[in-house]
Amino acid sequence: MSHHQTGSSFLFALYLILHPFHCLAGISVIDDQGRRVQLMQPAQRIISLAPHTTELLYAAGAGNKIVGAVKFSDYPESAKHIVRVGDTHNLDLERIISLKPDLIVIWFSGNSPTITEKLQNLNYTLYISEPDSLHIIAKTITDLGILAGTAEIARQNSRHYLDILQKLTDDYADRKTVKTFYQFWHQPIFTISGNHVINEVIQLCGGQNIFFDLPTLSPQISLEAVLKANPEVIIASGADALRPEWLDNWQRWPSLSAVQAHHLYFIPPDLILRHTPRILEGAAMLCKHLDKARR
Repeated sequence: MSHHQTGSSFLFALYLILHPFHCLAGISVIDDQGRRVQLMQPAQRIISLAPHTTELLYAAGAGNKIVGAVKFSDYPESAKHIVRVGDTHNLDLERIISLKPDLIVIWFSGNSPTITEKLQNLNYTLYISEPDSLHIIAKTITDLGILAGTAEIARQNSRHYLDILQKLTDDYADRKTVKTFYQFWHQPIFTISGNHVINEVIQLCGGQNIFFDLPTLSPQISLEAVLKANPEVIIASGADALRPEWLDNWQRWPSLSAVQAHHLYFIPPDLILRHTPRILEGAAMLCKHLDKARR
């Protein structure tokens, strides 16, 4: 460490002693679980434990501070070269420790509670992400920018995202409601309830989620339930960027309104299932699909 860096560190430490509350408040945010996350200085070594949190860190201007990420953290392109620390469900704790992170960004419903507890017991600073609305995505970008010392670029990107969201909201505000079924897996059939962010996307576009009132976030449902609800549109997202073959299995049920009118549509999962700015690209696609059904 240079004399200049040593001097700077000393002055910063002295400042902390003299102004502890002011400084702590300076780098302090509330995460999606309502926990206060505090850092003494901006994070320099960040680990991201979900593909969507990796994207959010890049959106916050902190991509070059990510030292570890999970499998499938593949956007933007440079994210593919970050050291891997396992996948969302199976994390390599030893690798995480070896990377000496000063901030770890966790996905509440995606990462195992056991690993979260272990990381808390090891006294790592954790930011827990669980975006339950489209507006929370903008908040998370801003939060991560504050924690990484890249607040200005984070605020710019956050504002840009909110501008696009507002435009979509205005464009589709008074359209006729369309009964919509969103499916992300086929055996068994999985959908989303009213508590899920994708439900908000459907509503934004003037759709009515036929499984809005189910209690769990991503419920498993029966074929009979879909046939009974009789959606006008079926929207699918599969395991990858290609239209899943199982979407066209619905052709076996010609009594369905969506099948009769040929309203079976696909949205790439990365554009709708990830809680990142790209969800608005998926929203724009979904809105266009529902408009076709209206016509």
